[in-house]
Amino acid sequence: MRSPVVPSHLPARIASGAYILNSGLSKRNAPQEVAEGLHGFAATAYPVLRQVEPATFVRALSTAEIVLGSALLVPLVPTGLVATALAAFSGGLLGLYLRVPGMREPGSLRWTEQGQAIAKDVFLAGIAGTLLADTARRAGRTD
Repeated sequence: MRSPVVPSHLPARIASGAYILNSGLSKRNAPQEVAEGLHGFAATAYPVLRQVEPATFVRALSTAEIVLGSALLVPLVPTGLVATALAAFSGGLLGLYLRVPGMREPGSLRWTEQGQAIAKDVFLAGIAGTLLADTARRAGRTD
């Protein structure tokens, strides 16, 4: 039986998984003002989130990050599955970067000082893309 994870995927999975898990754990007991700030930022990019209470939003975000980070770190979870989840998660983060005013220089993808913290999430999208492409390539093999 073939393993769900190939050794060459482990560095990317460990790096991104540890980063996302830490992010989720740090939001776990966020004070109300932090929850309101995160919620307001996300609701600017995704207006549907205005319907969700800030504390509920941050609790759900924290849980999602903990689950995704843990799944990336557990080598029993197939890479294709966690890479798909990572692609969705990083896509949401990049949506913040593209939609929230002040994150980018006008008419450009270049980040502003405010946008730098979000712009770095392009690396998570790159990791997801690489893992997905390699998983698809390996699935096409008949070894």
